[in-house]
Amino acid sequence: MKVLFLMFAFPDMNKSFNMYTTLVEEFFKNGHEVTVIAPGSGKTGIFIENGIPVLRVQTLPIKNVANYLKGISNVLLPYQYEYFLKKYYGSRNFDLIISATPPITLVDLAVKLKKKYGAIFYLILRDIFPQNAVDLGFIKKGGLLHRYFRKKEKKLYKYADYIGCMSQGNIDYIKTHNPDVSQEKLHELKNFQKPYMGFGFHTEYLKKKYEILDKFVVVFGGNMGKPQQLENVLTLAETVRNYPDIVFLLLGEGVHLNNVEAEAKSKNLINIIIHRTIPKQEYQDLLSVCDVGLISLHKDFTIPNIPSKALDYFNVGIPILASIDKATDFGKILDDEKCGLWSYAGDHESLKDNLLKLYFNKELRKNMGANGKNYFQTNLKSDIAYSTIMKVIS
Repeated sequence: MKVLFLMFAFPDMNKSFNMYTTLVEEFFKNGHEVTVIAPGSGKTGIFIENGIPVLRVQTLPIKNVANYLKGISNVLLPYQYEYFLKKYYGSRNFDLIISATPPITLVDLAVKLKKKYGAIFYLILRDIFPQNAVDLGFIKKGGLLHRYFRKKEKKLYKYADYIGCMSQGNIDYIKTHNPDVSQEKLHELKNFQKPYMGFGFHTEYLKKKYEILDKFVVVFGGNMGKPQQLENVLTLAETVRNYPDIVFLLLGEGVHLNNVEAEAKSKNLINIIIHRTIPKQEYQDLLSVCDVGLISLHKDFTIPNIPSKALDYFNVGIPILASIDKATDFGKILDDEKCGLWSYAGDHESLKDNLLKLYFNKELRKNMGANGKNYFQTNLKSDIAYSTIMKVIS
């Protein structure tokens, strides 16, 4: 098949990887003719990454910028993609178009290409927008922006031939709030990643470099913005500051990172260690020497999020400590698979108790970590996602 991936978050495959790069590699490995279009930071052009052609389009800033700038970038993106697709691949046909949310602004281009080529349009639903923005107060429900994006969302669900949802909770949400969407389109496509094999970074080297030698390490990796409500993490660090060997290792970027740093400093939380984004390979090796993987979701979410950062925790075999909203079914997954402990966001006492359960019980950590790794191996690998997609489109 000739497959076109309309991508948004897509790192250079020669240097790093994420959920979507591993799926692209699965399609390529299975003999499909793969074309990828994704944002780039330099000159627009086709780059060969891990043997796969990627059309990188120079866009306006997308990451770690104000929401209005991110919004402008997202609105312009489909027009830029369409122009350069025509310029570089004007004569090529496609059988399958795969796109993911976020963003939803690529819908008009996806629909146009679907009609032009008579292609199947497969949607990987990873962000239920604009409702998540309403939940966090970024846009007003019923306002002009909400109505605009809601119209785009409805069009996305209407024209997608198949919609891969993160969990049963996601499927149920779409059914309830979009009753006109054909239920036959909806199916479960869990988050996915290639298995962790180790990248050769020495354990002691990593522990010294990140100042976690002889420490009990609670690690948080990924975006640090309003959706993560890191106030809960700061409060947790404050409540266990009398355990001098417990440290919180925060790794990543985000618009709230500076606020977190300032707050930790003002409260003299020396048990918080912050490092900005590090290479993915080193990141996974570092996670493997930590004790607990931390998840934090904003209490006001009304949509069922399944945090993708949990993939890395499952993959390296560490248990999860989660602070979650009441809409997500992520807590049910942790309970069913016996791979972590959770409490509702804002219940600081329960979160502290769960942390101390893991801190004092090495056997519990070991068993939960092993259960999480088994859950990953049997449900969350990228080859499983590939097989799921191929099964439904055939």
